[in-house]
Amino acid sequence: MTIKDKQLADNIYLILAALFIASLVASNLIFQKFFYWEPFGLYRFEVSVGILPYPITFLITDILSEIYGKKKANKVVIAGIFASFFSMLIILIADVAPAIETSPINNETFNRVFGLSPLAVFASMMAYLFAQFIDIKIFHFWKNLTKGKHLWLRNNFSTFASQFIDTLVVLLLLCSFGILPWTIFTALLISGFLFKVVVAVLDTPLLYIAVYLFKKRFKLEINDELTDEFLYNSENEIDNIGS
Repeated sequence: MTIKDKQLADNIYLILAALFIASLVASNLIFQKFFYWEPFGLYRFEVSVGILPYPITFLITDILSEIYGKKKANKVVIAGIFASFFSMLIILIADVAPAIETSPINNETFNRVFGLSPLAVFASMMAYLFAQFIDIKIFHFWKNLTKGKHLWLRNNFSTFASQFIDTLVVLLLLCSFGILPWTIFTALLISGFLFKVVVAVLDTPLLYIAVYLFKKRFKLEINDELTDEFLYNSENEIDNIGS
């Protein structure tokens, strides 16, 4: 691997991390709107629009886990936590700041759209934290068990388990805090989980394409990962050749 390859690998990692954080923050900003989706009239999903960018975060962590390794994937998850809480802090400050009389958006409208409940944000973040770390853990468990083969297996098994935990934890907390009534708990759990399962199955080809392009570009063998150790050893090999 050349120095140029190492720089490219680092740049792609930063781009994926940025997309991950942007998707996570966006999901927390728009979660108060709910919509329905009824594919082919088979089932009516009633879920928050915040769920739309959320599966992107799991796709990205699977790509990072497969290509960059568990350690780098966990770093992005932690960065996402800090970014989410920081963005919530900014919104709370903006909500407190009084609007002037000529402001296009008045205090009431701003509060109605962005007036986030601290308990709702806490529930979302706790569910996210559990789900993402479990997703990465299960992904690498299946990767080690299958010796780097059957990408679809670890992708879907890890995502199904983590998405169920995410949906279950956030709903348990929201209902326990009195933000949502217990009467809709089961319906939201089934609808939210099934929606995430459908999206996870649909994004599997995208994961295969991404992994194929990475392995072809960086000449990675089965189980090879662009970890810091791998890049460091490659850089040393370059230096040795040069000397």
